[in-house]
Amino acid sequence: MVHILFHEPRIAGNTGNTIRLAAVTGARLHLVEPLGFDFEDAKLRRAGLDYHDLADLTIHPTIEHAFAALEGCRVFAFTGHSSMGYQEIQYRDDDVLLFGCEPTGLPDDVMAHPRVTARLRIPMLPARRSLNLANAASIAVYEAWRQQGFAGAV
Repeated sequence: MVHILFHEPRIAGNTGNTIRLAAVTGARLHLVEPLGFDFEDAKLRRAGLDYHDLADLTIHPTIEHAFAALEGCRVFAFTGHSSMGYQEIQYRDDDVLLFGCEPTGLPDDVMAHPRVTARLRIPMLPARRSLNLANAASIAVYEAWRQQGFAGAV
């Protein structure tokens, strides 16, 4: 199943919800420090409920460490600054779905990194700022999983 990569996430509840997403889909979650919370945060625990032990979670000190750990994988950066839709990709099970932090998205240096295969957009109505981070990750993960025939699902 795909990798979800959050670059410097700030909101505990979003990461908690994504831990749950990873647990129920088999996606692997990677977080790049610094994090805007700690793992004792009540919102993180509440959102992730008892799924923490069922999720494959790795924390990386930098984006370079994350990319090194995911060597050979295609990296798709999700942004509002692209015309290519997320549904236009034929996903592979080792693809990386890269998302930026909640207040600002991905920084320019990460968007321009040579490891980024393509920039993808999730459509939404005009004059809206952004989707919730956990919701955006869910949309992308389920599209990738759907393309793989929901392998392993009941």
